[in-house]
Amino acid sequence: MAEAIFTDDEVKQKPVHWDPYNVTYFSNPYPVFRRLREESPVYHNEEFDFYALSHYDDCVSVLGNRDDFISSKGGVLEFMKQQASAPSGMFIYEDPPLHTIHRRLLSRIFTPKRMGALETEIRDFCAQALDPLVGGKEFDFIVHLGTEMPMRVIGMLLGIPEEHLKEAQRVVDDNMRTEPGQPLAESGKGMTGEAYADFVDARIKNPTDDLMSDLIRAEFEDANGVTRTLTRAEILTMVALLFGAGNETTNRLIGWTGKLLSEHPDQRRAIREDMSLIPDAIEEVLRYESPGPYIGRTAAREVEFHGVKVPANSIVLSLVASANRDEQKFVDGDTFNIHRARHPHLTFGYGFHNCLGNALARVEGRIALEEVLKRFPDWEVDMDRAEMSSTATVRGWETLPAHI
Repeated sequence: MAEAIFTDDEVKQKPVHWDPYNVTYFSNPYPVFRRLREESPVYHNEEFDFYALSHYDDCVSVLGNRDDFISSKGGVLEFMKQQASAPSGMFIYEDPPLHTIHRRLLSRIFTPKRMGALETEIRDFCAQALDPLVGGKEFDFIVHLGTEMPMRVIGMLLGIPEEHLKEAQRVVDDNMRTEPGQPLAESGKGMTGEAYADFVDARIKNPTDDLMSDLIRAEFEDANGVTRTLTRAEILTMVALLFGAGNETTNRLIGWTGKLLSEHPDQRRAIREDMSLIPDAIEEVLRYESPGPYIGRTAAREVEFHGVKVPANSIVLSLVASANRDEQKFVDGDTFNIHRARHPHLTFGYGFHNCLGNALARVEGRIALEEVLKRFPDWEVDMDRAEMSSTATVRGWETLPAHI
């Protein structure tokens, strides 16, 4: 995606405006977000007919209220505009009681304890990616690590064979990539998980010790009070969701970590001298550069924010990337500072739909930075050759080469 950065002064000279497809804001949306917070905290985009909330407290009010702001009509603007129906098992687009049932079932399988026990495997995958580069002059945070380690970790967890991981990853990428400035042509494409059918069918016949097999075996009481296991279609949908999410978030996190610590060598040096700072550094990266700019909900009734009435059935986007820099919550929010006092950011959402994989992403991000610093204590990102991904649903890097 072409990089076109607007400065604060350039943004202020134009009418207040934001939409997720505008490439002129993509590289640096934060001057626009700041202006939304100051001038239009309840912003209505007439072209795409959505409302956007940019303050931290307003985003929390939306994300924490599942009665007035529902998820079953989607969380991504394209999907919501198409009024498509998500397949059963796409629990991020479900409301109670279905969401509660599916979320509880996955929580039994996708536990923080289980994610934390993966440390040895994650380090091994990092070593496989990084060791061949030791002694060289260049390393790409995305090509060499971001697209490799998270893919292998979630692939191992689900039980997808190594030789099929790249193809499964390509399916995820194809489903998310857009033409610059354009919405997804077919939002929701790939949600049914047919690309994983052979793997699921093999596990149905021969269950093993992986998450896919656990999903197949798990019993639960459905919305009709019937105790049963998941259908094949529900399993396919959940596998597709988990594999996609397991690739995307950590990939973006690794890229932003590399870029921000290149731009702040003093903070990188402090981390290198005291590796106990790494968890705080990862939280600050997540706050400062949220991989997902917004989380969508649909207003179930007329609601009001700051004196502005939002009609029932309106699309409401919580701009979490803006909320994470709201100075009413984060002092000097536009400054990257790994030493800042910790307040909960909204990168992984809030409330009932907070990201189920947040523990895994944090473990992977921490270990990735530890393993990079062990091998490459200093680096400088080559921004002239870096490329941003062309997608409106997440924000991050396609390539991020660094001199080491």
